[in-house]
Amino acid sequence: MALYIVALQEGFLYGILALGIYLSLRVLNLPDLTTEGSFGFGAAIAAITAAAGHPMLSLLFAVLAGAAAGMTTGLLQTKLKIHPVLAGIITMNGLYTVNLMAMGTTNLSIGSANSLFRMLYKCFTLTPYEKKLMGAAAAAVMGLLVLALMILFFKTHLGMCIRATGDNPDMVRASSINADRTKLVGLCISNALVALSGALIVHYSGYADINASSGTLVYGLAAVIIGETIFGRSGPTRGLIAAMTGSVVYKLIVTLVVDWNLFGEYSANMMKLMCAVIVACTLAIPAVRQYGWQKKLMREAKKHA
Repeated sequence: MALYIVALQEGFLYGILALGIYLSLRVLNLPDLTTEGSFGFGAAIAAITAAAGHPMLSLLFAVLAGAAAGMTTGLLQTKLKIHPVLAGIITMNGLYTVNLMAMGTTNLSIGSANSLFRMLYKCFTLTPYEKKLMGAAAAAVMGLLVLALMILFFKTHLGMCIRATGDNPDMVRASSINADRTKLVGLCISNALVALSGALIVHYSGYADINASSGTLVYGLAAVIIGETIFGRSGPTRGLIAAMTGSVVYKLIVTLVVDWNLFGEYSANMMKLMCAVIVACTLAIPAVRQYGWQKKLMREAKKHA
């Protein structure tokens, strides 16, 4: 049971990453590959700041770092007219070196005294199991708070402008709205969310690793796709809820595979393969449904023939 509680905690923390990917992928309709770079950048900045004794400030600095990464990608796209995929790759690769130089090592511990989750545990006398429960509850509160703020944001004028830019940028320009500016703001917010997720993972694990961001892009895509399979593709409110839910479901699926030891001694080392299989299966669901409807229509047509 403890494994699934930990999975819930990780699901909500990584759910903030999924919200950022949903914003760029579905709302802005941009294939932004900056994710792995901004996740690692937020984690590195948070680890450096928290290790210096400023755990709360580490979250703010991580958000600002992620926004800066998103702005870099946005400027490459809007001002230098570089293809969105290439712009994301350029920023992502550049940030790997920046993260390594900032941390000064491949692995940086923040110390138990500077972790928000460890600080929370010290306020109470808890058993190890109760600590896991409290950690999951704290992560759920954080994730749901960010989710609520994003839902409210998309009801504002700026949020609706970003939605309109993703739907029809030509119409937005015809309405005297600066589409490049709204795209830039959207990418900043998207990568700020991703960086915040990286910072919270640092506080959860107690350290930042230079390779910890590897695979986060695929994870975020899997969360978005799983959520859309459950809730369907609709407006941003349902889409954001779906992304958060998809993250939790994905973590529970992976934990289930590891817990049941479906791949024997290799179960713990098959995370990326499982992620690829989950993404492939969820992507195939719409095609399978359509095939089923076509077969049903053909049978009905034969009956009436």
